[in-house]
Order: sequence, then C-alpha cells, then structure tokens
Amino acid sequence: MDIPFVSFLPMEKELNNNIRTAFNRVFERSWYIEGVEDKAFEAAFAEYCGTQFCIGVGNGLDALMLALKALCIGEGDEVIIPSNTYIATALAVIHVGAKPVLVEPDIRTFNINPELIEEVITSHTKAIMPVHLYGQACDMDPIMELAGKYGLKVVEDCAQAHGATYKGQKVGTFGDASGFSFYPGKNLGALGDAGAIVTNDKELADKIRALGNYGSDYKYHHIYKGNNSRLDELQAAFLSAKLPYLEQMNDERRRIARMYIDKITNPKIIIPYVSSDCIPVWHIFGIRCKERDALEKYLNGKGIGTNKHYPIPMHLQECFKDLRITEGMLPIAEEISKTELSIPMYYGMTDNEIQYVIENLNEF
Repeated sequence: MDIPFVSFLPMEKELNNNIRTAFNRVFERSWYIEGVEDKAFEAAFAEYCGTQFCIGVGNGLDALMLALKALCIGEGDEVIIPSNTYIATALAVIHVGAKPVLVEPDIRTFNINPELIEEVITSHTKAIMPVHLYGQACDMDPIMELAGKYGLKVVEDCAQAHGATYKGQKVGTFGDASGFSFYPGKNLGALGDAGAIVTNDKELADKIRALGNYGSDYKYHHIYKGNNSRLDELQAAFLSAKLPYLEQMNDERRRIARMYIDKITNPKIIIPYVSSDCIPVWHIFGIRCKERDALEKYLNGKGIGTNKHYPIPMHLQECFKDLRITEGMLPIAEEISKTELSIPMYYGMTDNEIQYVIENLNEF
C-alpha cells in the first residue's frame, strides 16, 4: 500500500466545483487585487477566528513581519520566540531589524515553555511571539500574564493552527495581532501563497493594511515606508470556497489523530502529548523516536510517506551564525530535531490507510 505524507486529492475532489466556480467568478469580473473577494474573505475569516479585523497579505512570513512592523518593533529591540519552530518566525523578527531571543520548548508539546520566558526578558524585550506549532495551542495564560507584567506585545504565530483552541478560545485572539499562513499544505490552504493578520485593534489593523499596500492609506498617498503584500482576489476566492469546510476537515484530522494516539503502542515511539486545555487541529502529527532515521527508512520501504520537522534546528542554520548559538546551547530543540518524525495526516485518509500506518509503526 502506498500512502503519501500528504495528499490534496480527496479534498480537491470534494471541492472541485466550488473551486472552479470561484475561479470563474474572479476571471469574469476581471478585478484581481483589493476587490470584493478579498473583503468577503477577510470578513468571513475574522468571524471564524472571533476577531474584529482581518487583513489579507501575501504569505505567512509577511503576516508576522507586518504585525511586528505595525507595533513599531525594530532596530535594537528583542522578540522572544521558541527555539523549536519553522525559520519564518525568526525571519520575521530579523526583517524588521530586531533580534530573536530563543526560548526552549516543552519537549512534550514542542511549544515554547512559558516557565523559561521570564529569565530572558531584558530592557530591550518588546514582544513575545508564541508559535502554535503543529496545530496545538501554546499555554497562553502564563504568556499573557508575563506580557502584562512587563508591558510586552504579543504576536501569535498561527501559521499551523487554523481553528485550534486553548481553554475554549481560538488561537489568534489572545495577542495584539496574529499571523496566519494559507500555504497550500495548511489546514486552510490557498492554491498558492497567501496569508492574513487578525486583530481586535482598529488602529493597528489600519496601519497593517497600509504597510502591506506600499505604506499607502489611499491611492498615491503614502504615510509609511511600506511593503507590497496583499491577498489577491483569486486566492481570496479559493479560500472563501474552502473556509466553510474547515471545521469538518479539522474534525477529520482529530479523528485520525485519536486513532493514532489510541492504537500506536510501540514503546520505541513517543506520541504527542495533548493538554486538557487544548483542542489541536493536527496540521502535523509528529512522533518521536530515538531510532528516527531507521524508522523513517522502514516506513518509506513500506510505502508510507514521512517528513521531518525540522531536521536542522533553527539556531544551527548557516544563516543564523551571527546569533552565536552553538551546538549544545539549546539541547531540547536539538533533541526534537534528531528524533521527530511526521507521519501521514490529511483529510481523506481511509481507515485502512490509517490502520496500515499504525500496524507498521507497531511492528517496527
């Protein structure tokens, strides 16, 4: 049996007519930037998240970068981020001229450990950027308490967590602003790059929108040194076609995850820990195994697709040599990078496929 790590085919088959209708609607209107599709999706996604405002942008990295920029974070400032995350989190900080300060995760959840944040706060710290990694919410109460205590901004990185909740509240609604990615592989994915920022602050929303539109609040009037990062009409239409089905697709991911958690019994494999405060959306189902590379080879040999998130920890990437964080200084992130293996998780997996993955994991 061949089971890819991810497949869009089941979802695309179900939504084929919706997607084609969305394309035709945009094509026939001949309006491709900042039109009715963008406005409609922004309103719908803000309502879905439970926020007042949504600003569509070009991608998830831009969402984080523009949020930081709008909060006046820049040269000489520090932003606290997890040591275990995709590189975009750190790049957003660097692109506004600030310094990322890396904090180790809780090895059970892979998310930033709130207990380690306070010790790295300095007079230069301006924000905390928690990442709801793999679709599991961070422990937000202590993070928000620290932010309040020290007067820090909070920008949530929700790139992998569309619809995840913490204590019944959707992620993206705790901080000053939150960035989402709609990269095609995300739980809510466009048919190309796209992103969005949500917030409850109108002044901030207006500033973000202007910053993403060349710094312009109206045509040919520029109040900021902005960027070109806007959600185009076509991707907005595609996202609008998919959004009504997001909860259904997230529920299916939860069902698959429950089968994995209940039936993977191999003592060599550590399955994800889920706090009772959180309802994940399982963008990625990442297991850990001391014999990770051998397990990956074994599963691939059985026709089961896998991935590693992320095989080189961020602080050891060539581009971050200037951070002067050497091997051994962030041991938990390094341990995760050496042992994490992501197994198939996507809408449309059959029970036979799920069971085949489980059986082979247990037989390893």
